[in-house]
Amino acid sequence: MPDPELDYALVDVFAERPLEGNMLAIFSDARELSDAQMQALARETNLAETTFIFPSDTPKPDEAVRVRIFTTQEELPFAGHPTLGTASWLYWNHPTLKGSSSITLQLNAGPITVRFEPPAPGELGVRGTMRQRDPVFIRTHDRAEVARILDLPVDALDPAHPIQTVSTGMPFCMVPIRSLAAIRQLAIPQAAAQAWLNANESKFFYCLAPADTASGAHFHCRMQFYNGEDPATGSASGCAISYLVRHGIVPSEQPTVFEQGIEINRPSRIYVQASLHDGKVTNVFVGGRTIPVASGHFSVHSA
Repeated sequence: MPDPELDYALVDVFAERPLEGNMLAIFSDARELSDAQMQALARETNLAETTFIFPSDTPKPDEAVRVRIFTTQEELPFAGHPTLGTASWLYWNHPTLKGSSSITLQLNAGPITVRFEPPAPGELGVRGTMRQRDPVFIRTHDRAEVARILDLPVDALDPAHPIQTVSTGMPFCMVPIRSLAAIRQLAIPQAAAQAWLNANESKFFYCLAPADTASGAHFHCRMQFYNGEDPATGSASGCAISYLVRHGIVPSEQPTVFEQGIEINRPSRIYVQASLHDGKVTNVFVGGRTIPVASGHFSVHSA
């Protein structure tokens, strides 16, 4: 009996042009795959994340689509660029949701809806925006201790704002960096970082500094982790705009642009916004463009 073939696609997420942004692999029908096979396929693609769609036998309009997200090492309850990229693939290909103004994914962390803008004639890809869960502000951290873990001088960290763990579905430690020059020197020692993060209710560090005004972005961001460096981190971006609004660094409801991936030649643009009402941050929106770049088949051996 021949080995089954699995259709998959590659898309660039938070990309303004092809071959930029954060690449995502999407397997369009994972109903026959085991957890171990999904993890092995995620290792095989060797991307920051890979998603697996579980289509319904009887798809209905407005039905949430079950999706699971894997890194090369583990399954995640939520991640931003896989959510946006997978919803965009469904926008182009789903039998009943194709071309819909909104598509909801049922993730391990719960349902997340992505809303789409109709593409202009000749526009590449599609622009989508997800509303993330309202943030949970967890603990703040000692500046000198975090500087030591990041292998940065303490004066590289912004002294005016706290270092704090924030979650909109996944907890990130927000680290405000004083300058572009300082954030460009970032080289996080991962063994020490992971030990510290595990002990401090955080999954990863997300570092941000004021961007060069000529870039058109407001903040320059970096996220280094066990898979190297992430070109764009949508889940962390929701945490970051929540943090910025909560601490008065960005006004409530002000559209804000993050740039990421510059140092690894995968420039990304992430469009974010959040509201502050009666001391509570809500309406956390993260968006960007997704561009399709490739499709093909994987053969999965029964062994």
